[in-house]
Amino acid sequence: MAEPTARPHVLMMSEITADGKLTLKKGASSKILMKYMAHETELLLHKTRADYDAIMVGANTIRIDNSFLTVRLVSGESPLRVIPTSMAEIPLTANILGTDAPTVIAVCGKAPADRIAALRGRGVNVLVAGEDHVELPLLMKILREKFNVKKLMIEGGPTLNWHMLHDRLVDEIRLIHLPFIVGGSDTPSLVGGMHINSEGEMIRLNLKNYYMCGSNLVSEFDVLYPEV
Repeated sequence: MAEPTARPHVLMMSEITADGKLTLKKGASSKILMKYMAHETELLLHKTRADYDAIMVGANTIRIDNSFLTVRLVSGESPLRVIPTSMAEIPLTANILGTDAPTVIAVCGKAPADRIAALRGRGVNVLVAGEDHVELPLLMKILREKFNVKKLMIEGGPTLNWHMLHDRLVDEIRLIHLPFIVGGSDTPSLVGGMHINSEGEMIRLNLKNYYMCGSNLVSEFDVLYPEV
């Protein structure tokens, strides 16, 4: 396992329904459910962004939500926006390519040169973090060493969340609980990826805090990985 200083401290933060879902259905924007967050919870989300050096989401979240990932509801600087996308598949109309905050796009060595050039033409920093795919541990190391990112938050979907947890890169989880049940066997949940084979592979959480934020329950956990 990497030394604590070799990568940023990572917080995973997400809104989640009572049945563990992130959206109404597959392909739907998470912004639909986020409309039902209390204003106090919206402020908490933006304050957390202002407290962190960088914020990361996956390319699919950008394609579906087209988020700005900036600080807007509280005072403070917007964090560095980080988007891992192995083949540089970011729409050139994406809001994260604007000038309202700095952006890093992480690609792999096989990403098409024309896509990389187009993204750089929009003024973002494109870096290579792996040959066949973006290697998240390497990306974390680059962010810490070259961009001085000490604290990073993830507002990702199930695929990015799974990969970050699978690579043992998440230190804390903060959940905003929405009092709804949406159902759906293929509706995106907090963590996707491959299933585990035994209870020994479960990632355990230590509940360290919970509180009401407006009308929303917020829970905070430390992540405890199984011994290898």
